[in-house]
Amino acid sequence: MAHHIIALIAQYGLLLVFFNVLVEQAGVPVPAVPTMVVAGALSASGKLPLAGIMSAVVLACLLSDLVWYWAGRRFGAGVMRTICRISLSPDSCVKQSELRFQRWRGRILLIAKFVPGLSTVAPPLVGAMGLRAGTFILLDGLGSLLWAGMAVGLGHAFAAQIDDLLADLASAGTVALELLLGLLVLYIAAKWWQRRRLLVALRMARITVDELSESIADGQNPVVVDVRSQAARLLDTRIIPGALLADLDGVDQALQDISRDRELVIYCSCPNEVSAAKAAKLLMAIGYRNVRPLLGGLDAWDAAGYAIERLPSDTAANGEGSLHMTA
Repeated sequence: MAHHIIALIAQYGLLLVFFNVLVEQAGVPVPAVPTMVVAGALSASGKLPLAGIMSAVVLACLLSDLVWYWAGRRFGAGVMRTICRISLSPDSCVKQSELRFQRWRGRILLIAKFVPGLSTVAPPLVGAMGLRAGTFILLDGLGSLLWAGMAVGLGHAFAAQIDDLLADLASAGTVALELLLGLLVLYIAAKWWQRRRLLVALRMARITVDELSESIADGQNPVVVDVRSQAARLLDTRIIPGALLADLDGVDQALQDISRDRELVIYCSCPNEVSAAKAAKLLMAIGYRNVRPLLGGLDAWDAAGYAIERLPSDTAANGEGSLHMTA
């Protein structure tokens, strides 16, 4: 079985490389680097054209990334939340991408493919941020070329060793193929379990949007805290009136003048209120006694028809601070 698959790679290598890269860049957890390395090794022995491999990888990347880019341009923050909702790493998939975007801007596309979890998120993120299509194609194409060059180049450089490995796999037959498939399944299962364990660890009592609205109307004056990142606020300028702006990593500093006995309501716009729950746990650990994430976050508050204000662009970009507004 393995021998036949290796023969198929040699015969239909460019097509296999193209589709493997295409589905991986679309977000399916099927690693493409091993395929590119094998293709690079086959190019060293003349079984596949090197230029053809590189072209197939770059074309697949551009096609998949352009779809995500236009989704980001069209749907903005909504597509980012969708990616985070289906991601196997919901705590970091968008957060880390936003942090890197703040530092790199459009140039993030040059390194995105080398950073786990960033490759799928970067195209819609830069699309939502308004990066021009021509600039996107240029930077994404260069980043894809660098990524392909590294993987294919490794295969080409270590062609002899990879040929020996392929020969061993062919000799091992079906057992080797089943082992590789088993490892892939274990990888996906491990990431799923990591996601589940994170969500269980962050499970705590939430406050509903109706309860928060009643608390504000009754004059209880809870401190409402927006813990979205600066980039998230640039993507989505909505805010609950009167909310304190505090990045997740600096929320304890932003609240240092707030009494430990005050009621705190933390909100974000990520699935399962992951960022809000993390902030709540951190604040409870340093002594705040009444802290709850907002169930459903900013989207639930807006969907319920409660007052929403828009941040000025300079406030959204500059980060922490308070914004006192009227409903």
